[in-house]
Formats: sequence, C-alpha cells, structure tokens
Amino acid sequence: MPKTTEHELLTDEYESEPVPVSARRSLLAVASVWAGFPMIITSAVTGATLVHGLGFGGGMAAIGIGNALLLLYVGTLSALAAKTGRNFSLQATQTFGRSGYVVCSGLLSTLVLGWFAVQTGLVGQSVAGTFAVNKTVVVLVAGVLFTAFTPLGIRALAIIGQISVPLFLVLGVLAAFQAAGANSADIFGYRGDPSASIALGAGVTLVFALFADSGTMTADFTRWAKSPRDGWIATAAAFPIGNGVAMCVGGFIAAAAGGSGDVFSILAHNGGVLAVIAIIFLFVNLGSVCTHCLYNSAVGWSSIVYGRMRVLTLCLGVVGMIVAAAGIWDYFIDWLNLLGVIVPPIGAIIIVDQLWARRHDRGPVPAVRWQPFVAWAIGSGIALLVDNQAPSLCTVAVGLVSAGIACAVLEKLTFTAPPDAPVRAAQPAVSEAVTQ
Repeated sequence: MPKTTEHELLTDEYESEPVPVSARRSLLAVASVWAGFPMIITSAVTGATLVHGLGFGGGMAAIGIGNALLLLYVGTLSALAAKTGRNFSLQATQTFGRSGYVVCSGLLSTLVLGWFAVQTGLVGQSVAGTFAVNKTVVVLVAGVLFTAFTPLGIRALAIIGQISVPLFLVLGVLAAFQAAGANSADIFGYRGDPSASIALGAGVTLVFALFADSGTMTADFTRWAKSPRDGWIATAAAFPIGNGVAMCVGGFIAAAAGGSGDVFSILAHNGGVLAVIAIIFLFVNLGSVCTHCLYNSAVGWSSIVYGRMRVLTLCLGVVGMIVAAAGIWDYFIDWLNLLGVIVPPIGAIIIVDQLWARRHDRGPVPAVRWQPFVAWAIGSGIALLVDNQAPSLCTVAVGLVSAGIACAVLEKLTFTAPPDAPVRAAQPAVSEAVTQ
C-alpha cells in the first residue's frame, strides 16, 4: 500500500479497513479536527440556554460537568480507535456483529446527517433574520459549499478547524465584551430567567447531547491518531476546551445582555465591515460542524453499502440540503432530547465490550451478537423512563451506566470460554490491527 502524507490533496479515506501506521496524521492535525468541531455558535447558544435556566453559577457547573463526561466518554472511544485504526463502523462490528453493526451505524450515520441539515438551515435562518435575503437561497449556497469541501476528507476537517478556532476566539470574545459593555448587569450574580428554569441534571444532558452522535462516532476522526495518547489529547481539544469556551462565551453574553448567545447576530448588527466579517465567520464556523457531520455520515454509509466516501458525500449532501431547506431547525431541542436518550448507550456498550469483555478470546465475530442489542434497549429504556418520570436527573448518565452494567452482566452470564482459550488484550495493538 503506498504511503500517504498530510500534504496530498485526496488521500485514501480507508472506509472499509483500519488506517495503517504510514497514513496516520500528526497530533496537531487530529487535534485541529476535533477542536474546530464544537467551538461553534450552536454551542454558544446552548451555553446561553443553560445560564438562562440555571443562573450563571449553575450554568457554568452544567457546562463543566457535561464536558467532563464528554471527555471521559469520547476520550475512551478515541483511544480505542487510535489503537486499532478502525472507524466507527469497523469498531461497532466487533461488538454488534458483522451484520448487526448496520443497525447502530446506520442510525447514527442518519442522525448525524440530520445535524448537517440543522446547522445548514441555521446558516440560512441567521443570515435571513439579519439581512433582506431569501433564506432558502442562503441554505442552498451554504449546503453546496459545505458539500463541495467535505470530499477533501480528514484533511479538510483539519484545515477548517485551524481557521475556525482563531476566528471564534477573536470574534466570540469581541461579541462578549460588546454585550457586557452595553449593559451594567451583575454578570456573575445573574440568577437566570424563572420562565426558562431547568434542573442541573437536564442541563448536563443538554451539554452531552449536543455532541452525543459525533462523539460516539469519534473513531472516524481519531483513527488517524498515531497513539491512544494523541487520541485523548485530540478529544481534550474539543472537550472541555473547544466546547467549553464556546458555551462560556454564550453564557457570558446571556448573563450580560439577556440574549441568546448568538455571536453572529451581535456582530452583524454593527453593520459595515464588521457585518461582512460576521457573515464570513458564520459560514466558516457552522461550516466546520457541517463538514464534520457530513464526513461522519459519508464514512458510515460507505462502510454499510460498500461505497466510496466521496461519492456518498455528494449524495448525502444533496439530501441534507433538501431537509435543511424544509426547516428542520425548528425541531432542534426535540432532536437533542432524542440523541440524549438513544445514542450514549451505544458508546457505553462498545467501551465495556472492548475494554472488559474482550479480555478473553471469544473466537470469530458472528453475524449478529444479541447481548449488546439487549443492553442497548435496557439502557435507552431506563433513560427514557427517567426522562419522563424524573426529568431533573441526568438522563445521559443514567443511560450510560445502565447500558454499561447491562452489557457487562449479559457478557458475564453468556460467555463460554473455548477449551484452553488464552487471555488476551481488549484490542490488538496498532501494528496488529494494520496487518489484519
């Protein structure tokens, strides 16, 4: 297999095989992929929602706890991916079976395409809400740009991250200072909006759910890391750093001015050159999350249908643009609630299965393994019950723990060791994964 470098424009994306050592990318490149993903306007708006609902102190607590959970969850999955070089679909195959993985991979790959549509629609809504332009036209232009950029693959995600992060840091801080300068409110003593009150547990779930889907599919990004250590560091660049910074900016704006945390609107209303810069910022910033989500979806579906990532990118991009033009942004909160219930148990099951249950040789992977599906149903079912009956609790933590325990118990009860089977590591080393 020919060696690829980070300087090549269209490298092999390894849709159906582990990324070999020779194709792994630098820590800066992989960290740039994850850092630019969550440092977005949507995270700022979520941070504002938390501060309005919990007050400044409570909102910051939810942001901190939620990002700590994301670091632990996504970091563990990232380390597994860096160790083996497998993308999410290949990772899920080991746990759910050679055919069974299609269920969870297909679900997540479809849900994340919905995120592409949500964010593309937000571009149109934001621009049309500030300037006298047609929302649908802006949505289509944005969708075409994002879809055209994504086929560059992992290289594109690193490039847009390296552009988007400094832009947000400069303009986000500018918007926060502008909001604080226009008001004399006691920012740190802000007690929230009583009409928008939420529980701390619900706030933590909101933080986690924002990246539950792509966080679970982190292997698509961190399989390019050279070591599990690099996978952990790349994850930390997103959680808590990228996501935390964006949410804190939004929360600060909410406490200072009572607004939604929409950095774009604050900048755009200045008019002149700053309004033009704000439009560029909006396209780059939300373009970051859109390209990441479309990449996740394309890699996932290419593994399922045995296609090529770049071809699937174009097809799925068209579907996403149509959905975006239909106004899916209106269902944003419902989308988060759905993700918070059904997605996290999948990652918890993969972690338990591949770090603990696979200490023993279980032989060839069957077509379908029923144990993880039952554990998934238990974890999601309990999380859904808690969401309905005790919404003040952290639904996502309940789902993670319930699914993990169910998986461990089922594996323990049903495991039958082959005669004289040796104990082995949970995952093969990098060199072993490459030669499989």
